[in-house]
Amino acid sequence: MVSQEIIHFIEQIGRDKGLDKEVIIDAIKAAILSAARRRYGAQDSLEVDMDSETGKIYLYAIKETVKKVADPGKEIALKDAKELEADAQIGDEIKIPLETEEFGRIAAQTAKQVILQRVREAERKRIFDEYQNREGELVGGVVLRQEKGNAIIDLGRTEALLPKREQGFRENFRKGEHVRAYLLEVRDPGKGPLIILSRTHPEFLIKLFELEVPEIGEKIVEIKSAAREPSGRSKIAVISHDEEVDPVGACVGMRGSRVQAVVQELRGEKIDIIEWNENPMVFVKNALSPAEVKKVNVDEENQSMEVIVEDDQLSLAIGKKGQNVRLATKLTEWRIDIRSFTDIEQAGSPSEQDAEDEAEGVGGEAEEVATAEQAEEETPTEEVEEEAPAEEAEKETSAEEIEEEAPAEEAEEETPAEEVEEETPEEEGDEDQPEESEEPSQPEEEDKE
Repeated sequence: MVSQEIIHFIEQIGRDKGLDKEVIIDAIKAAILSAARRRYGAQDSLEVDMDSETGKIYLYAIKETVKKVADPGKEIALKDAKELEADAQIGDEIKIPLETEEFGRIAAQTAKQVILQRVREAERKRIFDEYQNREGELVGGVVLRQEKGNAIIDLGRTEALLPKREQGFRENFRKGEHVRAYLLEVRDPGKGPLIILSRTHPEFLIKLFELEVPEIGEKIVEIKSAAREPSGRSKIAVISHDEEVDPVGACVGMRGSRVQAVVQELRGEKIDIIEWNENPMVFVKNALSPAEVKKVNVDEENQSMEVIVEDDQLSLAIGKKGQNVRLATKLTEWRIDIRSFTDIEQAGSPSEQDAEDEAEGVGGEAEEVATAEQAEEETPTEEVEEEAPAEEAEKETSAEEIEEEAPAEEAEEETPAEEVEEETPEEEGDEDQPEESEEPSQPEEEDKE
């Protein structure tokens, strides 16, 4: 390459790639050095200088001044060194000029390849540094093509990848369409920076509202958190630092103009805007809107809440396939269990159930103790009951003996009774005789009278 060609090459590459002049000059130096080592040998110490104004290139071989040369590639005799530099001394490094024209066609082609490679590396590094500092920003580009569902977006100086997993389920991009996306990640795989975009990230929703709502940019209204579902529904929690500004109304806009602009960008995604509250119970109630919450039981230890609603509000609170409660859980970072009053009446609340379980546990222990005590008490009772039949048997035996003795005694008693009865007629006979003797005596007395 002649000097004018090199200057023209530097200017063209700088315009096309947006690179600094010094970067391109360094690349040219490295290319010429690589070609020179192929020509003169890799063992030689070579150096390249270049005039950035004229484009003239100077190639030198660096050798050490010695008395006796042992390695011609790295050493030079003092006599020869003095011819190049009159004040040369032993140990000095002498620059020996070399002809660049000797490289030939192959050397020039190698130099060109190295220059282009160095330029590409410098361009990749510049793009990587530029977009790495822009992670988390909103970027815009034009759709170049679709590859297996992934969209390739032209950002101007480079291309970016919008994976299918980071696209909304309603989105279908056309070639040449302008799109906005969230810069999710910048990777350096070695062949060039890989820029990953996203349209489903919650931060993308926040960035869109920041563009549409001036109060957010002025720090009057703040978006505290956001949650999104791939099926096309989102929730954001907002708070106002000015009592006179309604945060929800500021995000909705006049006749819904602001929120509708965001909905159109998201291809019809439904967005719920709720007011953030530092009280977790109030925040959870707001997050479950449009459902009406009647009661909330908080378990701070497990970071969970039991939400009780009317029976007709249960399906609304849960949402289609649990969508509403999932979004509320992501938004509030609390575990939420939704139950209706009918469920509470049938099964009881967790607190009551726990109390019942504890009561059952205590009752069970009491029953076990009572059973053990009863078993101890029943053991002697059984022994007494076993002894009782023996005593009853003895009593029955004695009773039978008494009954057997009783007839004998009755018989003995009956025997004298019969004897008495037998004796009684005799006595009666004896007693009848005086009566007969007395009756005739009465007339005698009457006669005497």
